[in-house]
Amino acid sequence: MTSPSSPQLICSVCGTAGGGRFCAECGATLSPAVCAACQAPLSPGARFCHRCGKPTGAAIPSSAIATPVAPVRGGISSSLPWAVAAIALLALFAMSAGKFFNASRGSSLDAPLNALPQAALGEQGGALADELAAGATPGSRGPDISRMSPEERAERLFNRVMLLANQGKSDSVLFFAPMAIEAYRTLAPWTPDQRYDVGRIAEVAGALPLAKAQADTILLENPNHLLGLILGARIASLSGDAVARRRYETRFLDAEKTETVKKLPEYERHQDDIVNALANARRSVGSKR
Repeated sequence: MTSPSSPQLICSVCGTAGGGRFCAECGATLSPAVCAACQAPLSPGARFCHRCGKPTGAAIPSSAIATPVAPVRGGISSSLPWAVAAIALLALFAMSAGKFFNASRGSSLDAPLNALPQAALGEQGGALADELAAGATPGSRGPDISRMSPEERAERLFNRVMLLANQGKSDSVLFFAPMAIEAYRTLAPWTPDQRYDVGRIAEVAGALPLAKAQADTILLENPNHLLGLILGARIASLSGDAVARRRYETRFLDAEKTETVKKLPEYERHQDDIVNALANARRSVGSKR
């Protein structure tokens, strides 16, 4: 007498038809089982209990597994989602800030533009920022910055950022720096004077590549321009490049007399910076020449 054939079962993991207790293709169990934790009946091939979620110990076919990634030691893997989120935030931040730094010139010297931190301002916050930029204190009314010319607005914001930097108020500098850069962006193409202003704003805000780009572009047009040499020396000093700083200061000392007699408007406006740079250059370079 012929024994009845075993019913064909479909593996829930790989879909192969078969019989017996295990799938001939992937090895997953085909027999009903119970959860070792809560004793609930398990479906054939189930890898987790539908009631309590505990692993069942069923094998997983290699075809269903992606290429494994080596585990990261030291608990770093738990921080991976945070790292990915941080990178995404930085990318979004750079894209948002990029509109403030669209250079009107095609020179590659304008390329390394660091994004400055952006203040999150609503309609009321923007109005308050304008008042503060104009020199008002919270709760008081200052000049109406919206009635100023673009040049006046940019210059006032520049003076505001420099004052805050001299006072050591770094958070306020980072608040106003993007506003100031945007004000100067509307004045493009920039004069050497405006490029120096942008470079100084970027310098105190920590955007050294942007500041250096302005120094390089000023000196490309006039290798002896005092403001370009001053800005170059300052960035070299902040970057810890003593050799480059001395090179800029040496060029400054060589060019100072012939450039000063030109009485350029930017030299008059930044006379204090020129006087201070001259004193610093004489101290660090003059005695060694």
